Amino acid sequence: MTHSPAENPFLETADIHTSSEEYAGRFSGPVGEWMLEIQERITLQMVERFGNPSILDVGGGHAQLAVPLCRRGYAVTVLGSDASCGTRLGRLQAGGNCTFIVGNVLALPFPDRHFDVVLCFRLLTHCERWPELVKELCRVARQAVIVDYPTSTSLNAVAPALFGVKKKMEKNTRTWTLFRPSRLNAVFEQNGFSCTEIRKQFFLPMVLHRMLKRQKLSAFGEGVCRALGLTRLWGSPVIAQMEPRSSRQT
Repeated sequence: MTHSPAENPFLETADIHTSSEEYAGRFSGPVGEWMLEIQERITLQMVERFGNPSILDVGGGHAQLAVPLCRRGYAVTVLGSDASCGTRLGRLQAGGNCTFIVGNVLALPFPDRHFDVVLCFRLLTHCERWPELVKELCRVARQAVIVDYPTSTSLNAVAPALFGVKKKMEKNTRTWTLFRPSRLNAVFEQNGFSCTEIRKQFFLPMVLHRMLKRQKLSAFGEGVCRALGLTRLWGSPVIAQMEPRSSRQT
């Protein structure tokens, strides 16, 4: 049975929207595909360092990572807050590499350290009880947790003032949290994980690229910003890899 977010029994269900076809439309066309390619490349580079890991993708019904991961032969379990979150994963499940499970993102239905690598993209920023989400991600991860988030140490710092413009442009934009890396890292530290790598995707706000609708121009502009070191200093969203402190000390 499919529930609306208001009817769903779980406390956090932001992934119901990010798993929808409506949300996927934000990444349609050449510009959207280009943005997803950057996210995919960085994430695959991080994951492949762990050999052939078992992977849990929390809130990954958007299929932005499940598709390329399964294509590479990884065994991926995707957890969503509702049966509807598995809609975009149909073909992957039929192929045998992907398993979809309905569950509570704040009480993951898995034993401690059950997966080698745990991913969580497009969810942390929309999750009001995000420290509880982080705790669960760390609990079920053996080797690493990889997350993405928008950072306040970037041009996104002006995003709240431009929220009305962004909503008018993207139609389905929702409120979100901008994270200071030190604050997010501190919560991971409380759960025994340390940040081992961060990669920043864009210097210019993603909504600007969507407004321009010029993939080549966006790619050129971001290339210049990256070459100048602007992306490294002030880029967003961040893709962060967290590893257990104990594994780093051995």
